[in-house]
Amino acid sequence: MNGLPPARPDPTGNKLAYVAYRQEWLDLHREEAIEPALPIVDAHHHLYEKPRPRYLFADLLADAACGHNIVATVYMQSLSMYRQDGPEHLRSVGETEFANGYAAMAASGVYGPVRACAGIVGLGQLDIEPAKVGEALDAHIRAGNGRFRGVRHITFWDADPRVQPPSPDRTPGMLGDARFRAGFALLAPRRLSFDAYVCFPQLPELADLARRFPGTAIVLNHLGGPVGAGPYAARDAVFEQWSASLRDLARLPNVAVKIGGLGMRVMGFAFHDRDVPPTSMELAEAWKPWVEETIQSFGPGRCMFESNFPPDRGSFSYGVLWNAFKRLAVGYAAHERAELFSGTAARVYRLNLPAFHAKGST
Repeated sequence: MNGLPPARPDPTGNKLAYVAYRQEWLDLHREEAIEPALPIVDAHHHLYEKPRPRYLFADLLADAACGHNIVATVYMQSLSMYRQDGPEHLRSVGETEFANGYAAMAASGVYGPVRACAGIVGLGQLDIEPAKVGEALDAHIRAGNGRFRGVRHITFWDADPRVQPPSPDRTPGMLGDARFRAGFALLAPRRLSFDAYVCFPQLPELADLARRFPGTAIVLNHLGGPVGAGPYAARDAVFEQWSASLRDLARLPNVAVKIGGLGMRVMGFAFHDRDVPPTSMELAEAWKPWVEETIQSFGPGRCMFESNFPPDRGSFSYGVLWNAFKRLAVGYAAHERAELFSGTAARVYRLNLPAFHAKGST
């Protein structure tokens, strides 16, 4: 053993999803950036304080300064900085205010070229009274100052507690619930998208939702949740069911997908249990079947790479992750790689960005 402290579960008690990150462990392996000029929009990251390990603006910028050309990021709902008072259904607006504050700091240019939080996705509690849903959505839009682009209402659920610990906020069949769908119907009139985090057996439920609401843009998180824990430890069986459901979902033009999130404990790759961090080559080899199936099903124009940092930070460093994605995309044409690394995210989230170029170009 290397004498480093063992990987620990997230202090929130979620022993499945997150691995506490250890900088001294990550420092055991570093890589130079592959194709460092390629513009990247990180389509999915979080920022938060206690009770989870702190990961805020300075931490994101430190990770982004890894040699890759990170031009912008999309902030993803993190249960952060809710208001302490006021109506319950409006307290999550504090998170949008928090993310927008960092976005304004990034846009000043004082902190470097990365337009952090250029797009903001906040909590959308869609299964409450529709009037309150609408009021909350409008408040998020105002607080986002032109950056609020959509909501996420996590519906990830599985009956096995080894996959999803029991939670009163997560119940089976949420995507088909009439009250949830009444709230969901309020997104499209406001040009808001829906980020969907589900476990892969729920993909048919998400497909039904997408069919019923063809005018609402849906962004599938983390490749559709092909987990590798509990009853899903047999990866071949998971791949067969997941890929069939993914191809069916990909037939719906209002759905895009994020490629990432595979560093979470529940995904089953267990890189965090090693004495040394994985190389980008090892990550690419382990993920290749899942990533290739996703891109072939949706096409590069509906796929975007995401870091899912800091949850995935417990398994590998930021620079190594983007090297792995670049290895996985090596066979695609230049315009397809541009879509995967920046174009799809910028388009789906309608990011207000200056024209960005490869490093060193004019």
